[in-house]
Amino acid sequence: MFNKEFKTAIHNLSDLEKDKLILRLLRKDLDLANRLYFELVDTETVEQKREQLAKIISKKIKHANERFYSVGYLLMDIRYISGDINEHVRITKDKLGEISLNLQMLIEVLTINRMYILATKPNNCIKFYTYIVARAFKILLLIKAIDEDYLIEFKEDLETLGNLFLSYEHLMKHAIYNGLDVNWLLEAEIPQNIVAIHKEIRANGFLK
Repeated sequence: MFNKEFKTAIHNLSDLEKDKLILRLLRKDLDLANRLYFELVDTETVEQKREQLAKIISKKIKHANERFYSVGYLLMDIRYISGDINEHVRITKDKLGEISLNLQMLIEVLTINRMYILATKPNNCIKFYTYIVARAFKILLLIKAIDEDYLIEFKEDLETLGNLFLSYEHLMKHAIYNGLDVNWLLEAEIPQNIVAIHKEIRANGFLK
């Protein structure tokens, strides 16, 4: 990425110059700063960070339910929570947490807000359902990307999510339309070519 001359020039900087340069760069890259803080200073483990975020997610979903206005606003709340998960992963590199926290988010959103979602006209839920299906696909892709021995850890939550899909008629129709086989969730059996399947679905204009 950097040529030899540039690396040598950096190496030859004084410690004071290096410190100033690092601090200047960190001020411009908050994600990098947070990641370095976590790796070098923070006393909390990845698991502890994951637990904390899981509690925050539950609290935010409960709050979204208490002030429910529309499925559109609920979708905005979910996107913000997804951002929290993404930030956690950027800082901690928590691959298992990325899966478990996304599963938690979808399960709690569909469970707690069920009455409101079902009371909304299906046409007003299209973007919401598309997002849910896309996130379910992402979860399957993430699981496939790690050691398959971990699949057993997510089997129960995958089945729960699959049954929630079954309990929403229009969400199920949307899943079928967008190429998501809910049996992959129910049976915790992910196709070997899930990446190619997902890529083709996206190329054909779905999940958008």
